Amino acid sequence: MYKEFFGLADNPFTLTPDPRFIVFTPSYNEVLASLYYGLENAKGLIVLTGEVGTGKTTALRWILRRLDSSVLAAYIFNPRLSVDEFYHHVTQMLGIKDWTNKAELLTEMGRVLEDRHRRGLRTVLIIDEAHELSDFVLEEIRLLMNFESDNAKHLQIVLTGQPELREKLNQPNLRQLKQRVALRCKMHALPSIDEIERYITERLLIAGSDQPNIFTPGAIDFIFQCSEGIPRQINNLCDNALLAAYAAGDSVVSRQVIEEVADNLDLLPSNESLLASEKPIEKISTGGVLTAEAREELWQNQSRTEAIKKPKKPETKIADQSGNGKRPKPFENLDDEISLELEEVGGFY
Repeated sequence: MYKEFFGLADNPFTLTPDPRFIVFTPSYNEVLASLYYGLENAKGLIVLTGEVGTGKTTALRWILRRLDSSVLAAYIFNPRLSVDEFYHHVTQMLGIKDWTNKAELLTEMGRVLEDRHRRGLRTVLIIDEAHELSDFVLEEIRLLMNFESDNAKHLQIVLTGQPELREKLNQPNLRQLKQRVALRCKMHALPSIDEIERYITERLLIAGSDQPNIFTPGAIDFIFQCSEGIPRQINNLCDNALLAAYAAGDSVVSRQVIEEVADNLDLLPSNESLLASEKPIEKISTGGVLTAEAREELWQNQSRTEAIKKPKKPETKIADQSGNGKRPKPFENLDDEISLELEEVGGFY
């Protein structure tokens, strides 16, 4: 409804997990790099947790769209499955049809996975909302991790869910599964006003806007307070704010508009949150499986906003390791970097 008014080709703040609108903030890059590392190095069982609305499903879909053609991946988004229904999904992925009981199924599954591994192919099972899985299905997942050779896992499984998944894995009856977790990733909310400003601006640019400063600094500051840095709540606030500004004929979104929208959505911050927001914001330092040098390299992809918000300055040449006097070119797009690494290593194998 407001797209033409603001010069947009698409809706920038939908609530669907569209990987086209992924924004590579430093905290988000850390999670994507960890997932990529776990899959590339065949870690076996990977667990990704995060609060509701932090972008876990978007990250999974972004990864799924960029897997090498040698990877066979299945994505289960409905975790409320019985054991039989779970195996039905797995056998559909692997193309297994001729089996009459669980013993025959496991035998055939082992043969298929071993054959794929021998041919240098990867098999990945991704389960979203895994905190809703029953203990019985989680026990079957543990048993599936036994499909392995002396030096490699034949099946990789990614479990993603809310923080309750961590609590679930801490249950005494699931301690054997917990010990098989090779890599844990945690999706954080956006930790600062700067990252939220970049998130909003870049989504507007992806949607085709040539005016990325539609939201005033005061509006962005209040969005940070109301959303607590959760992308889904940011999207909800921004989408409704653009609609309200369009109805009022305003070409920019002010703090007052955000206050009215937040009140309607019941997202107004508490007095304690308002007081806390006046203090200096400390950026969260997140660990990861990559080295500091690799993270620095990964985070060098440039913000789409830099060219618009800041005038270009003459570059000062610095000597690189080869001594040719040229500045190393930063990664402009994480997609290109992932593709480059896949080509160099020959894809997932």
